[in-house]
Amino acid sequence: MLETQRGYKIWAVDDVVYGPVDHAVAVGWIAEQRVLPDTWIFVEKDKVWKAAGEILEFKKHFAEGEGRPPAPVTEANPLIAGIKPGALRKVSILNELSDQQLGRFAQFMEVQYVRQHEVLVRQGDAGEAMYLVLEGVVRVRTIIGEKENTLAFLNAGDFFGEISLFDQGPRSADVLANQDSVLLKVSTQSFQKLTEEFPELATPFLTAVCKTLVQRIREGNRRHYEFVRFKRAAEKEKNRD
Repeated sequence: MLETQRGYKIWAVDDVVYGPVDHAVAVGWIAEQRVLPDTWIFVEKDKVWKAAGEILEFKKHFAEGEGRPPAPVTEANPLIAGIKPGALRKVSILNELSDQQLGRFAQFMEVQYVRQHEVLVRQGDAGEAMYLVLEGVVRVRTIIGEKENTLAFLNAGDFFGEISLFDQGPRSADVLANQDSVLLKVSTQSFQKLTEEFPELATPFLTAVCKTLVQRIREGNRRHYEFVRFKRAAEKEKNRD
């Protein structure tokens, strides 16, 4: 495929992903120093984010501009400090958002780095945020009679605490890090601001959350049905004896 036919998306310093643009436009932005060697670019052909200076077809254009006076310094500001572009796509419920929507939505998140065994939420505490698991594994548990009961393990791409966006009631379980993990936090205050200022972003996000909740309810109903069926079968077998 020719370079001029390739598409690119540019993660700009204003926290918005632009594109797709073709090779000529990207080269023009390099000449104008709107795209720097450390600017993140999504190469559609390869389905990968790379620093612009690492992309073969752009390297020569950065070399050609080395003699030009530097452009005014503008500090590149990733959507979330420390999180590489493209990493947010690991969270399935964010895939309902376009690149531009994701760029704006990310401004309402904050990153949390947690150590293994650190408790994220405690059963009974008031819910004040939902969390998206970006890296690592967290464990959902309850304590009954001083005995721990593990309810689920949540991996990268999963989320929890979503009910708190609607009802700041008590948490129904503990959640703690099973290993060092990275999470994205959406507080109830931030989400309220999002719904008021950008309802067009909140709607697809809530739709994706509801789809997942429906799947969980159906799975819970299925497990309950299987439990009741097994219990009744066991009772019938016992009565025969």
